[in-house]
Amino acid sequence: MNLLNSVFQKINVIRALVMGANDGILSVSGIVLGMAGSNVSTRDVFLAGLSGALAGIVSMAMGEWVSVSTQRDSELSAIKDETLRVQDNLDDEIDYVVKKYISQGIDSNLARQAALEMFQKKPIYFGVIERYGFNPKDKISAVGAAITSMISFGLGSVLPLLSAVLLPKHIRVLVTIVLVTISLGCTGYVAAFLGKSNNSFKAVVRNVVSGILTMIITFTVGLLLKR
Repeated sequence: MNLLNSVFQKINVIRALVMGANDGILSVSGIVLGMAGSNVSTRDVFLAGLSGALAGIVSMAMGEWVSVSTQRDSELSAIKDETLRVQDNLDDEIDYVVKKYISQGIDSNLARQAALEMFQKKPIYFGVIERYGFNPKDKISAVGAAITSMISFGLGSVLPLLSAVLLPKHIRVLVTIVLVTISLGCTGYVAAFLGKSNNSFKAVVRNVVSGILTMIITFTVGLLLKR
């Protein structure tokens, strides 16, 4: 079970990395293409893209830190609540699990036997799992999640930023769109694969279409505000 949980946690981390990179690609490509469409200098495109990347990195990191910290606070509160329930009235907790199992189609005698065995071994541990639906032993680091988001968003933002800045003006928009589209297709597929999606193609199309729409909108706005 510990090995299985470890595998799931690693997959979730990889999936978070992929989606963070996806956000970095999409956000910064929209910024640099919007600036490129407004016919500003390469320096201005770079500064706008860099500012957007830095803002996204900090925003993603803080968002993950707050989100994971809040989730952990809720889990600790649930563990505390279950500890009090077990200490005050263990029989009620056992009856709760028995009724839950019976409602799932398990024989009443078997349900009670299973509940008794579980609560004899680790009452709080199994009580939390059955009542609140999470494993109290699973701990996600808020700092680690923040760092992961920082790195993944930063890496994702590199591609559109460099392609829009280093390429010649007459091809940078087209090449950036092509590179970003391919990248979004890759991240969409990997995310769908790790999420065990039944339709990876649909996930890829959805990710690519959303990216293309983002780039079209921002580039069009840039053209409308062209100097």
